[in-house]
Amino acid sequence: MSNSVVHVPLESQTWQRQPAWVPLDNLCTGVFDCPHTTPKLTSDGPLVVRSQDIRSGVFRWHEAAHVSDETYIERIARAEPKFGDILYSREGTYFGIAAEMPANMRVCLGQRMVLIRPNPEQINFRFLRLWLNSPVLSRHIHGFRDGTVAERLNMPTIRGLPVPILPREEQDAIAELLGSLDDKIELNRQMNETLEAMAQAIFRDWFVDFGPTRRKQEGASDPVEIIGRLVTDAERAQLLADLFPARLGDNGLPEGWEEKPFGFLLGDTIGGDWGKEVPEGHDCHPVSIIRGTDFPEIAAGGVGKVPSRFTSSKKAERRKLAAWDVLVEVSGGSPTQPTGRSILITQSIIDRFQSDVVCASFCRRFRATDEEVAFLVYQHLTNLYAEGGTWKYQNQSTGISNFQTTHFLEAELVIWPGRPVVREFAELVRPLMELKNRNESTILSATRDLLLPKLMSGDIRLRDAEERLEAAQ
Repeated sequence: MSNSVVHVPLESQTWQRQPAWVPLDNLCTGVFDCPHTTPKLTSDGPLVVRSQDIRSGVFRWHEAAHVSDETYIERIARAEPKFGDILYSREGTYFGIAAEMPANMRVCLGQRMVLIRPNPEQINFRFLRLWLNSPVLSRHIHGFRDGTVAERLNMPTIRGLPVPILPREEQDAIAELLGSLDDKIELNRQMNETLEAMAQAIFRDWFVDFGPTRRKQEGASDPVEIIGRLVTDAERAQLLADLFPARLGDNGLPEGWEEKPFGFLLGDTIGGDWGKEVPEGHDCHPVSIIRGTDFPEIAAGGVGKVPSRFTSSKKAERRKLAAWDVLVEVSGGSPTQPTGRSILITQSIIDRFQSDVVCASFCRRFRATDEEVAFLVYQHLTNLYAEGGTWKYQNQSTGISNFQTTHFLEAELVIWPGRPVVREFAELVRPLMELKNRNESTILSATRDLLLPKLMSGDIRLRDAEERLEAAQ
């Protein structure tokens, strides 16, 4: 138990109600650091949670890696994570993020992770998780970072994190009320994954497997069957079916289709920018800079930890993003993750930010020849990355993997079916991408982050918060 002085967030000094504050360690039966070794990963077995697995404040266990039973036993020697515990990242891009440990799951800590075990007699674990992820505490811990290369929090700082003490019934009510928003945000994320999978399924059927042509060649005559039951309206299905050739040519492609170098699809490509942390000389134009590490959170409907920086007006004008641009990560990667992952930018994404948006210097902006072609650009890149096809376009330089963009634009071949098919593909996929990138989760997150400190400070009552939530939903 800590007896040190509690450093209370400065923002809380303006709160109408001044709760008692105690260090995190005093509310827990244990705060356990991870083993400081890199676990050997396996294809199956118990899960290992790493900082990237909780970047949204939810443990995305279906994306997590696995370890052997032997490794699992070694890594839970200090404590075995269980339901009611909190998984907390202490270092790296996603430092200072908390997620709840799911029930009935074997999980051990990866590097950069901490296990927090709240005392259920003293604090509601979901209430604590909400507080640990709150913007108030996030801004507070910014001044307690340690490390020049990677941002991190040391264990004494984590154990001493300030936690406001409210009556238990109030903790429970806040946890239930605001936790419902997190549940909705997570459902939205899952739906976004489904929409992305639907778009990718259409792409693979049309441009990889040549499904409509093959089904025609096999004797199918029902237009709905030819199109793969993606369109149930008979008239619309017939229009689409008529666009596809009835047989494959000698080159293995639908007759009349051809392969083009990927660069054929682009009207422009440019590298990103990093700018300055504070205004300096000509670099006084504010920009939000999307990094490759931000792609998952932005695609899930949020804003991640996109930094705000300053660049020149000239650079911002040349590099600012527009709807249907595609960003590609061209530097970074890891031994298990190649460069080349991408994200499709929509107007909804741009609207999440208060300034011009550009990509970071480790990324590159691909701008298609037109909006219709943009969907082909993005889906081809998504499919290529999923199949591991971007590995062959990267080289190693001073320990960092770099995507060979010029070589890729010339050597990577993409199926070109002609404008009518590309247009209809865009018409089918555009609504999926627009729905996927709607800003509902951003609004819900902002509402949650606004209400939490107001509930803690006594500025609003629970009933008022419930009314605001009903309006937000």
